[in-house]
Amino acid sequence: MPPLKIGLLLYPGCMPTGLFATADLLGAANLRGAGRPVFAWQWVGLQPGPVACAHGTTLQAEAALAEAGCDALLVPGMWTDSPGDVQAWLERHAPLVRALRALPARTQTWSYCTGVALVAEAGRLRRQSATATWWLAPWLQARHADVQWRWESNCIVNRGQSTATGVHGYLPIVCEQVERRLSAELWRDVARLMVLPRPQPAGSVFQSLALTQTPDPWLRRLRQAIEACPAALLTVDRLAEAMAVSPRTLARKVAKLVQTPVASYARLLKFNQVAEQLTHTQLPLAAIGDALGFADESSLRRSFKQLTGLTPAAYRQAYGR
Repeated sequence: MPPLKIGLLLYPGCMPTGLFATADLLGAANLRGAGRPVFAWQWVGLQPGPVACAHGTTLQAEAALAEAGCDALLVPGMWTDSPGDVQAWLERHAPLVRALRALPARTQTWSYCTGVALVAEAGRLRRQSATATWWLAPWLQARHADVQWRWESNCIVNRGQSTATGVHGYLPIVCEQVERRLSAELWRDVARLMVLPRPQPAGSVFQSLALTQTPDPWLRRLRQAIEACPAALLTVDRLAEAMAVSPRTLARKVAKLVQTPVASYARLLKFNQVAEQLTHTQLPLAAIGDALGFADESSLRRSFKQLTGLTPAAYRQAYGR
């Protein structure tokens, strides 16, 4: 099997840190890949030559996007903090949008953080499920209503497109690709050696849920099923059906992988979603509860304090950005 050829997209104002990290991760995967190169990558841009990235960094695009012949393209976020700035950037760089739109349908696009807006603008997410960084949600929902936005998910991998939230969104995307082309065990080795814990603080009760602690692909699928299910409808039977196993098999596998009952694990994940929203947004608790499918605000507030030892307001004050 030939190596998967990945383009690391450079464009004006992009944040290249995730591109460097991806190259390191793919290189480590190649070294652990039984002596055969599994991934190949190159720096691409609208045209070959220097590209002025964020924070005064200039990097060299080795090939033009239209001529690189990539199997997949990793699209990082741009350095901006408002939907208005993103829209203005897209208008200034319409040629890049057109170049992305013109890529062959077989070319996968992997985008994260504000880079998702660029891929959506190119029309490559139509009628597909996708996610993006939280503060772009209202703008993207209005501008690209033909996309099936799933804001409760941190990463969504489809056959041709992958999207993820946050500046570290490259990580779950790369994880998926390493597992798909090699193995979960190999990714576990790479993650153990190279991936650092989340830099932002979180309540201690949620720290076990970091990506590096969830290397098993089956467990990640379960986690995605839990996160997508409204809290009020979340039952062991429903999860077992989503995972195509019996409730008994589900309980046995979860107990083996995380040493906790299914219901407790699901509850922790749903409240982690609440904590993430408290940390990264200024949405009121009632709106967060409605979005995640909790029955009522008062029971959510009470249960959150029982689990974390803090009221939602106190948690936001302690860990919010």
